[in-house]
Amino acid sequence: AGIRNQTNHLILFNVFQPEDLMNMQHCNLLCLPENYQMKYYFYHGLSWPQLSYIAEDENGKIVGYVLAKMEEDPDDVPHGHITSLAVKRSHRRLGLAQKLMDQASRAMIENFNAKYVSLHVRKSNRAALHLYSNTLKFQISEVEPKYYADGEDAYAMKRDLAHMADELNPFVSAYRKPK
Repeated sequence: AGIRNQTNHLILFNVFQPEDLMNMQHCNLLCLPENYQMKYYFYHGLSWPQLSYIAEDENGKIVGYVLAKMEEDPDDVPHGHITSLAVKRSHRRLGLAQKLMDQASRAMIENFNAKYVSLHVRKSNRAALHLYSNTLKFQISEVEPKYYADGEDAYAMKRDLAHMADELNPFVSAYRKPK
């Protein structure tokens, strides 16, 4: 399924493939101050191949991506983590970030029975905070001081996936015991 942008061009969404890694990294370098070595993208792609997605324009150029993983904490319920989300400036405010995040979240539920998804965001990144809090319904769980390499604090945020899980599997939710 795709989205049409303001000029009526189609944007397609796909699970990322190894051949997308260079273009994902290029998109990351254009959009974000947090950049990763190629081996970090490979690690995500090999460990959780079904969780990261790309958004491509009709020419096959990557205009956005979400890089996601599952947290491996045996003392906690299964949950995912968004390592990186980027959308090129030319393609912002079209719903691409929401679609990418929702696809990654659905894949976390379907493949790993994730109960929530977490992420970190710079305290100064007002646009991202608005997206995460207002559009995607993330909640701030704590402040992590000096989280970023330049010393800026981060908000640790969480999004409960129970409602999305119920939408994905209404049969199960209909027979779930009331709380």
